Amino acid sequence: QVQLVESGGGLVQAGDSLRLSCAVSGRTFNYYPMGWFRQAPGKEREFVATISGSAGVIVYGDSMKGRVTISRDNAKKMVYLQMNDLRPEDTAVYYCATPWSWNSGTPLTSAGSYDYWGQGTQVTVSS
Repeated sequence: QVQLVESGGGLVQAGDSLRLSCAVSGRTFNYYPMGWFRQAPGKEREFVATISGSAGVIVYGDSMKGRVTISRDNAKKMVYLQMNDLRPEDTAVYYCATPWSWNSGTPLTSAGSYDYWGQGTQVTVSS
């Protein structure tokens, strides 16, 4: 059974940084892409970043581009999201996710392409 567990969220002030982590178990990790999404109250789930299995392909969403870095450690089965210069509008629950299967045509910026999700970690940014 595939399981994803996020950690690292919290309450921070505007301008601060946070590093989110996601631990994956139950599958061969290095083959599958990983994604980070976020969802604020009353809003749809929003794409933040995705990284390929080899980390050779990385795509960022527009909302945090330039302030966020996604990375992975295949030996540890971990994926990370380093977030800098946080703003109040970044307040949301952040989720990591991975697809059950994928190919070169899978739209990995779309939440619908992902089948396995973590429980989420809350990030709150005060002004």
